[in-house]
Amino acid sequence: MATDIKDNGHPRRWRNESHRPWLGSILLVALALLGSGCRGWQEPTALAQPQPSTEEAGPIVVDVATAQAAAAEARSYTGSTQPVRQVSLRSQAEGSLLNLSYNVGDTVAQGQVVGTLEQTLLQTAVGEAEAELAARQFEVTRAEAELADIRTRINQANLDLQQARNDAQRLRTLANEGAIAEQTAEQAETTLGGAQQALTSAQEQVRTREQSVAAARQRVVAQQAIVQETRQRLSFANLTAPLSGVVLERVVEPGDLVRPGEAVLTLGDLSEVVVVIEVADRNLSDVRLGQSATVTIDALPGETFRGQVTRISPLADRTSRLVPVEITLPNPGSRIGSGLLARVTGLGTTTNAVLVPESALSVGEGGGQGGRPGGGPGSAPSGGGNNGQATGQGGAPGNQIFVLQPQGDVFVAAPRSVQIGERSDGQVTVLAGLSPGDRYIVRSGQPITPGATVQPSLLSD
Repeated sequence: MATDIKDNGHPRRWRNESHRPWLGSILLVALALLGSGCRGWQEPTALAQPQPSTEEAGPIVVDVATAQAAAAEARSYTGSTQPVRQVSLRSQAEGSLLNLSYNVGDTVAQGQVVGTLEQTLLQTAVGEAEAELAARQFEVTRAEAELADIRTRINQANLDLQQARNDAQRLRTLANEGAIAEQTAEQAETTLGGAQQALTSAQEQVRTREQSVAAARQRVVAQQAIVQETRQRLSFANLTAPLSGVVLERVVEPGDLVRPGEAVLTLGDLSEVVVVIEVADRNLSDVRLGQSATVTIDALPGETFRGQVTRISPLADRTSRLVPVEITLPNPGSRIGSGLLARVTGLGTTTNAVLVPESALSVGEGGGQGGRPGGGPGSAPSGGGNNGQATGQGGAPGNQIFVLQPQGDVFVAAPRSVQIGERSDGQVTVLAGLSPGDRYIVRSGQPITPGATVQPSLLSD
């Protein structure tokens, strides 16, 4: 019941407060009955409806892509240019450096005199050696003269012996006939014996003198070698270039005392240039002897040079596992200097690689939504997602991709073991096992098993 009253001249509707609890109770009961009736209608239907199996649900809808060849990008290496040959000009004699005519960067020819040493001491040594040689030669001359005298005495002794033998025979005959005294014959025989001894002694002296002459001659030969050596040392006072090239380093300055074996200049042959780079041991299979490479020099912008791999070091650095590799390139006119920064490309180009999303490696391990349950991309497979399939060529389990194979009017998923390379920004390089043009499964809302029937989604290539 409502009554209109006026408050300050304005009408106002008044409601009886006792009616409000009764109305709310009625509304609550109605809503409860309505909810219970709806549940009683839905629950029997839900319990009676069977769950569909995968086979009854039809093919699995998957995202499919066509394999595209990865961009063939050659690895780039940096190194420094070096002469094809580099030698140090070292002094072979001791002396003060008088002059050094060439500086770093100057070109020298083989055999050209580039500096001189003080020659006074060397000339003195040559004079002493020559004087000693003259003395030795005089000894030979004197020994030969003595030998000649002895040989003359031998000739005379032979004559005396022959005369004494004749006299002894004649006197012995006369003494036997009684013509002369026996004593005279005996004296003649004694004279014969003395002549024989004189001849034997002279012969022994000849042998001794001959040995003395031979020894003197050997001393002369030895002294001649010493003279030649000292003269050679004197010639070493002129420092000559051992090869044609460019002066790379000037070690000493005029006025310095230079000792034998001490470096004076460093020379380099720049008719060819060698670029030394360091290659990681895992990439060494991409490099071979005789392989061509492209070289650019920062000091010569806009120019490219062609070189060849001429040496691969058999030893790698134990810490960095880097292997030195030498690349030789021609250098007409010696335009390329030593120690310049060089960039080498054209080694280790990958031409058959395919770039795929990392999710393609996990479509058989829990749905392939860009990752794996319980781990990120690249983690080991869990459960039976791989269905016992073989591992990839890379040696890590789970390196496989499902490719599409037509079977009648439908497609089936076939596992393909692959060899993977580098991973970057959610992409992985497939080195082997997948070819450009193959259609593969990128991702799936359900785990894929070998032989499963699949259907490309509308988002597929």
